Amino acid sequence: MYTEAIDQYTSGLKIAEQHRQDSIQIILKNRIGHIYLSLKNYDKAELFLVESIEGAQKHQFLKAEAIAEEILGTCFEKESNYLKALEHQERSLALFTTLQDEEGIAVVNDNIGSIYEDLNQLEKAHEYFLKSYEYLKSVNSELQINVLNNIGDVYRKTKRYQEALDYTNEALKLAEAFENKHQIESAHKDLAKTYVLLQDFETAYQHLFEYNQLQEEEFYTQNFRQLNVLQTIYETEQKEAQIELLTEQNSINEANQDLMLFGGGAILFVSGISFLFMNRKRKEKTKLQAYEQRVLQAELEKKAIEEKKLQDEIQLKTASLSKYSLNIAQKNKLLSDLSSTLKKMSSRSKMDTQSKIKELAKELDFALQQEDEWDEFMHFFEDVHPQFFKDLAKSATSKLSSAELRLAMLLRLNLSSKEIASILRVTPDSVRVARYRLRKKLPINSKQELVHFLMNL
Repeated sequence: MYTEAIDQYTSGLKIAEQHRQDSIQIILKNRIGHIYLSLKNYDKAELFLVESIEGAQKHQFLKAEAIAEEILGTCFEKESNYLKALEHQERSLALFTTLQDEEGIAVVNDNIGSIYEDLNQLEKAHEYFLKSYEYLKSVNSELQINVLNNIGDVYRKTKRYQEALDYTNEALKLAEAFENKHQIESAHKDLAKTYVLLQDFETAYQHLFEYNQLQEEEFYTQNFRQLNVLQTIYETEQKEAQIELLTEQNSINEANQDLMLFGGGAILFVSGISFLFMNRKRKEKTKLQAYEQRVLQAELEKKAIEEKKLQDEIQLKTASLSKYSLNIAQKNKLLSDLSSTLKKMSSRSKMDTQSKIKELAKELDFALQQEDEWDEFMHFFEDVHPQFFKDLAKSATSKLSSAELRLAMLLRLNLSSKEIASILRVTPDSVRVARYRLRKKLPINSKQELVHFLMNL
């Protein structure tokens, strides 16, 4: 679609140049530059945008110059050239300020905030995001959504989680009101990150699920549209080719009739027409193959994007699993320490509290032995690695115990022996012994690491 848009804008640019319509040329160069930015072709984007700025300055077209400077600044930000990015955004801000264009001022302040966020200068980023929001909060504009999400990002990164949730939820509501699927996805993704940091993994998973669902829907919608366009182009070209072939065939038929009238001389003419017909046929075949190749390429790109999305999802879920396991370890340590303290207190002389303390200690010990949390954890693990336990069982030379399965799961998360010991409420030496026994039940050679084997199941 981008290619078609560039073709159309380029055609329009040629016409504008022929008729010396300077302002239209400047506008079209901005739009072409913006498309190349979306395609991550920053060199071409910068080429068109610089030409637009030069033309705008020559003809004192301030609005177009401000837009070009803003887009050019974004190009340099994407290339991590933050000094140049700031220079162009500041120029754009000055121009929009002169024009008293509040929307433009808001957009550029948001861009500058993003640059400072990239530089991890979060206070300055926050300052510019708030400036942007001040210009937008009084109007019902979609531009508010991105600014609200950005403010939420800064609050999350500065560990002000409740404020982060407030702003991101506000962004989500506004995105849903405008039916902006891209921003809805972004809000759910940011909320998932914040809830992970708050160790509310259930809510984090819900937002992650919503994000993945929306992303998948959007992905298939975009690719379906793209394939439909390509299919339409393919069919149109095919029909045109068929019409041309029929036309050529009619010409041959007419030539054959002339053959009967004009004899040998007409044979040469028909031969020439036949040659042209076959040549045209070969060209049309090549053209059709080219369009078929484009359709195939679109399918390959679709599969590549699906694979990237899957990897991103696995990474986020794995991070959640690791944090979840550490949370279990912390809880176990807390309960263990509390149980130990209560037992010590029960041995003291205060006989009036002795029975109660013993009762509490028993209840805590019982809670530590419950399997519910482990069942929940293993269920969460299987969502991320659905084939792990099946492949492990197939590989093992003998049946693995529940304790060995838990150990294998924690090793698959690449946790240290100390972390595993805390989660399982055993000593690190016990973990090392358990690792040795697990290794003996698996087809691992002497040089291969146990963790490496489990990571590749």
